[in-house]
Amino acid sequence: MLIRVRSKDGNFRFEVNPTDDGKVLAKKIIESTVDADPNTITISNKPTAGGEVSLSALQGRTITNLGFKHGDLFFVAYKSADEGSASAAPSAPSTSVAPPASAEPQAKRVWETVKEDPVDDYWRARDGKIPRTRDAQFCKHGPNGMCDYCMPLEPYDAKYHAEHSIKHLSYHSYIRKLAPPQPGKQTSSATSLPPLDPITYRVKVPCPSGSHPSYPAGICSKCQPSAITLQSQPFRMVDHLEFSSPEIIDRFLGSWRTTGDQRFGWLIGHYEPYEEVPMGIKAIVEAIHEPPQEGELDGLSLELPWDDEKRIEEMAGYARGQQIVGYIFTDLTPQAEDRSKSVCKRHANSFYLSSLEALFAARLQLNHPTATKSSRTGVFSSRLVTAVLSGTPDGAIDVQAYMVSEQASAMVDADMVEASVDPGIVRVKEEEEGRYVPDVFYRFKNEYGIEVKQSAKPCFPVEYLIVTLSHGFPTTPSPAFLSTAFSIENRPGVEEQDVSSVIADLSRLRAGEVTLGQGGARTKELLKYLSDWHLLAYLGTVGLLGPDDLKVLAKTVTSPNIDDAKVMDPVLLTDGWQTLMAIVQESQPARKRPSQPTPSTTTPAAAPPDDFVIPPEAFDDDDLPARAAGAGKTCPHCTYVNEPGAVDCEVCGLPL
Repeated sequence: MLIRVRSKDGNFRFEVNPTDDGKVLAKKIIESTVDADPNTITISNKPTAGGEVSLSALQGRTITNLGFKHGDLFFVAYKSADEGSASAAPSAPSTSVAPPASAEPQAKRVWETVKEDPVDDYWRARDGKIPRTRDAQFCKHGPNGMCDYCMPLEPYDAKYHAEHSIKHLSYHSYIRKLAPPQPGKQTSSATSLPPLDPITYRVKVPCPSGSHPSYPAGICSKCQPSAITLQSQPFRMVDHLEFSSPEIIDRFLGSWRTTGDQRFGWLIGHYEPYEEVPMGIKAIVEAIHEPPQEGELDGLSLELPWDDEKRIEEMAGYARGQQIVGYIFTDLTPQAEDRSKSVCKRHANSFYLSSLEALFAARLQLNHPTATKSSRTGVFSSRLVTAVLSGTPDGAIDVQAYMVSEQASAMVDADMVEASVDPGIVRVKEEEEGRYVPDVFYRFKNEYGIEVKQSAKPCFPVEYLIVTLSHGFPTTPSPAFLSTAFSIENRPGVEEQDVSSVIADLSRLRAGEVTLGQGGARTKELLKYLSDWHLLAYLGTVGLLGPDDLKVLAKTVTSPNIDDAKVMDPVLLTDGWQTLMAIVQESQPARKRPSQPTPSTTTPAAAPPDDFVIPPEAFDDDDLPARAAGAGKTCPHCTYVNEPGAVDCEVCGLPL
């Protein structure tokens, strides 16, 4: 087979066999260079910067496994030996590749070591083609035949998407369009150069040419970003947002209904295949965690990054692989004439996602990249979804789901844009010392229906940065967390979380009487109470259960087989649970003894005389609780009588 190579030394053609090791091609490339430093030679399938791979990465694999085909054109770049000798040791002879084949390729091919989400593994194992039935009008073959009218379509087929009103390609359909799998070969992107390159609008430091000082001391066409043309993103990382239960939204709205202040929460859930879109992905929300915040009538204040983020992410992972899949906030204002209805602020004549919210989403997406094998850096874009609760034209409350494009994240990362007073407009910042702003354009159709290109300086519509998602609820809800009754965190004055309420609830449910393999209604009721995200998150802060015990508890209460009689056994065997049950037993009030009936023949006791005095010797230690009952404070948890000024119980330590 013939492989074409283009470098600054000219165009070359090399004949190799498909079964040859990659070092055969690497050796021929080195021989075609002029005084090249082998350590700096890179090969790419793109003429511009991006996707470069060290030449040493070709070793140890055959030409076929590398994904090279007959007639492929590759671009080679390198530094001369004189340039490389200043910063590195003397290079190896030009007839061999210096780095060892066992270590260097692993260091360069970072995308091969990436662990993807299970939903990515699901779609990579399938072809994703759209099946079609036999066309009665055009198909002339038998039931076992196939023709152009009934053969499966590719997942990125434009006509299919237009007929089904699918505006964006799914993430994996977009990958298949960029790099279609070769028949008879492995479909993993690890067998060839990754098709995706993260967008960046930063000036390259240092300059690849090395001909001038680094920016801002110098800049040239090699290191400066190219002009930007804003356009609608053809794909989306997530296609659908699904809330596993309507109670999740209802509980989140409870704070706004009580105080009128806006709220913010992180969406805890996971990703699953979405069959309504070819090779689609949906984010399923199982809970909403509310971080510390200060709500107001027209906005809220939030501190990022928040201190509890790492613990919450770990706790979500304990609950059978849940993670942060997005965030949600309210933008609700009651109508003046009817307080039961909300004002519709977001519509086609105003905005759907303001410029401030879009840039905020871009910043959060930069902080939550998606791990993928299809990018040379191992990460690409983000699956963090933005959900907004706002009023509809008929006064109801509805959810809208969005994401921002790769271009939006790259512009925020380069510090090029900022929000404006008009919520539908994004401002391009002025260029200054340390900030390079390339030319920015956007396309639109004018009043004559002609597509024109216009400069985005000083501002442009925010719609060019937004990607819309569909949303909804399942027809048959099957949430991972069975309860939402426990008080929600960080709602001072509205809902309070305390240990005494947890112990009282466990005592009411008689949790201490649940035994191994018992099952039944009592175990199921206890399991439903414990299967609450807010309760699990709170238990991680009070120290009643250790990290290992919390991990077992979170995994158990999110188990899909709650009818199993032994489902609670792993929790019952943990030391933390047994300690908690001991506290519950000590906190239970003593049961009253049944009163003995007084025989009718018994003579009523005579009343003591007025001058009768009880001697001090009659008061012993056994009668102390009864003696102090009139003056001390009785603990509502363990019934111990404390001193009159006590705040916490001396026996159980709980608040009085």
